[in-house]
Amino acid sequence: MTVEMHVVDAFTEHLFGGNPAAVVITEEWLDESLMQSIATENNLSETAFLKPVENNHYQIRWFSPLTEIDFCGHATMASAFVVFLKNPSLLEVKFSAPAVGDLVVTQQEDGVIDMSFPNRKPEPVADVPQAIWDGLSKKPQQVLRSEQAYFAIYDDEQTVRELAYDSEQLKQLAPYDVVASAPGNDYDFVSRYFWPANGGDEDPVTGSIHAGLAPYWAEKMGRQELVAFQASQRGGVVYCRLDGKRVHVAGRAVLYLKGEIAI
Repeated sequence: MTVEMHVVDAFTEHLFGGNPAAVVITEEWLDESLMQSIATENNLSETAFLKPVENNHYQIRWFSPLTEIDFCGHATMASAFVVFLKNPSLLEVKFSAPAVGDLVVTQQEDGVIDMSFPNRKPEPVADVPQAIWDGLSKKPQQVLRSEQAYFAIYDDEQTVRELAYDSEQLKQLAPYDVVASAPGNDYDFVSRYFWPANGGDEDPVTGSIHAGLAPYWAEKMGRQELVAFQASQRGGVVYCRLDGKRVHVAGRAVLYLKGEIAI
């Protein structure tokens, strides 16, 4: 049996930038253990699996090399990119997942892919786990938490860029990951995302976490539209916009690979 697979670099205009994700579309779900094996073999941050529901509507599941996860932004962007690639006249697609409901994704005239996410603004943490203090080389000014991750907030971009981390310590925070963020120099804010408990040491660009970062920094800066940069080795630009209870997370993507996997 062969199954078509695409690999897309998300949140970038150039190959080998942003965050790569694999996308597999099947009429019915593959066996769960097989989906996990494919994701592990791909060894990318995520592999997204899509199952058609009706016209322009798909169920979506995301797998890291270690486990299935509830929500992934860059693999959603990659999935939309593939659907739009297969249907050039299509301008909107909807994905559904239990943890986040319906995600509507549109393709703008300039090629930017815009994803509508639920607002996941983090809340301050009263008792900060010791693993935060031991797992990050610099003590954050504030620690918050969302459904997805602990937010370590710093005063300046350079601290975030130079931050070192201890994966073994951060693993103790499972099921939560850790995002470090600060106001940016050339962008409104910057971030780095560490997730040793769920996928890997550092994620190149994490679309889902901007559903929490954007409302946090929007409140701080008094603006509804922000441009962010995830300062990983690959890096990626993320356009954010608040719209009521939704957060729009947008960017560009490029195709790296189209092929077949034999299973």
